[in-house]
This record gives sequence, structure tokens and C-alpha cells, in this order.
Amino acid sequence: MALRLGSKAEAAGYRLAAFDSIGSTNTEALARARAGEAGPIWFVTTEQTSGRGRRQRAWIAPRGNLAASVLEVMHLPPSVAATLSFAAGLALERALQQVSLEARARGGVAADFALKWPNDVLADGKKLTGILLEAENVGADRLAVVVGMGTNVVAAPDDTPYPAASLHSLGIHVSAEDLFAALSDAWTEIRGIWDEGRGFGEIRKQWLARATRIGEPVSIQSGSATIDGIFETIDDTGCLIVRTADGRRVPISAGDVYFRSAASSGAA
Repeated sequence: MALRLGSKAEAAGYRLAAFDSIGSTNTEALARARAGEAGPIWFVTTEQTSGRGRRQRAWIAPRGNLAASVLEVMHLPPSVAATLSFAAGLALERALQQVSLEARARGGVAADFALKWPNDVLADGKKLTGILLEAENVGADRLAVVVGMGTNVVAAPDDTPYPAASLHSLGIHVSAEDLFAALSDAWTEIRGIWDEGRGFGEIRKQWLARATRIGEPVSIQSGSATIDGIFETIDDTGCLIVRTADGRRVPISAGDVYFRSAASSGAA
């Protein structure tokens, strides 16, 4: 089965560069942007051999998994473009819901999908996808934005700091090709809502409605600091807001989130 764009993505003018195997779809997208590619274009493979996630962690996609990066060139500041990672989470969650329902109609099982700050989709509480947004200036006022999205379709790594799962391990037997077609259409719709950042308020609202463990204790590892408290919300820039035991509301712009029991968090 060949990788293909969904009908909505095609109608919106997206193009597709599909690879049998590649080192990193994000790396390829950035290289094309530096060479003058203005997008919008998807770089997609079902086998990625040297991909990377946040904090330069490896994100390898064995054959049958999905690695997809979308490149768009924008006239926006990086701080606004960064909120696209929340749009990506929504698009992935929507696409996963769609293919899961289709699989269930064929006799498969259902899964509970949820969003985990800053850029994961969980399935039954386990990490299913990862998102990596990268941006570079490619002109006086032009920003090349690449949003990489990887999904464990047939296999998931064992040596991860957070438990991981694949769609197949959950009993959801779909293909990377079908998931990508659904994702490209979902991205087109959510990207339209985001609207160069003007619609982030609606994105934030939808993201929070799908977020996991709001109101529960969390521990945030941000650089060398650890911050414990209650996950309250995300603000209008995408920062996670943690209420600490002494009542402070601390904004977190980057970090790894670990869920904790109320007793261990020390939060009120």
C-alpha cells in the first residue's frame, strides 16, 4: 500500500514526498527548506533510521511505523509558530480516533486516547506518538517551520522514560498508510483553525478538553530543576501552569512531565 495524502490535504494544496526508508523526515524537510522549498509539503516514511525527538533523544521508526513531517514557510515570530505543536497533537489525536473507529468496525478494540503536555498522544496511558517542532529563518522575514510527528503503529520501544505502546499492541490493527491519510486531512482542518496563531485560543480549548490528568499532581523536570505541584491548565502561550504547595502558579515552557500521587507531590 502506498503512502498518500487525504482528499482534504490534496484540495488544500499540500504535496507529498514519500520515502521507502530515510534517516529523518525532519532533517530532510529542513534541508529542502534551506534549498528554497516553501511548502506546504509532507515528508513521510514507514521506516526512519536516525530520527530524533525532543532533547535530541532518538526516535527510530522500524518498518511499519509512521514518521511524518510537514514543512510550511511562514511570516511569523518563532514564539507564535511554536504553538503549532498543540495543533499537531490535536491532529494526531483526531486521526487516531478515526482509524481506531474504523478498525473497531472491523472487529478491533477501542483505546482511550489523550494528550500529554507538551507534545505526546497517549493510548491507554502509554506513549503512542511524539511531536518535534523545529524552525529556521530562511529569509529576512520567512520562518521555515517543520512539525515532525511519529507514531508507533506496529512496534514501540522498550527503553523509554515513560511507558510506550503501539497501535498493534493495543489490538488496533491499522496501517501507517491509512493513518497518514487521516493525519494529513486532520492537520489541514486543525491548521485552518490555528490560522497563523490567531486561532490558538480555540486550539487551546480543544487541547485542554483532550488533555490527561488536569487537576492532578505532576512532577516537572525542567533543566536541572524539579517542580512539583498540581497541573492546572496551559496558558495562552502554551506554557503549563503548575500550582505548587505554597500556592504559587508557576509557568513551565519546557520540561518532562511525570504524574505522581497526591502524597508524593506535596501539593495542597
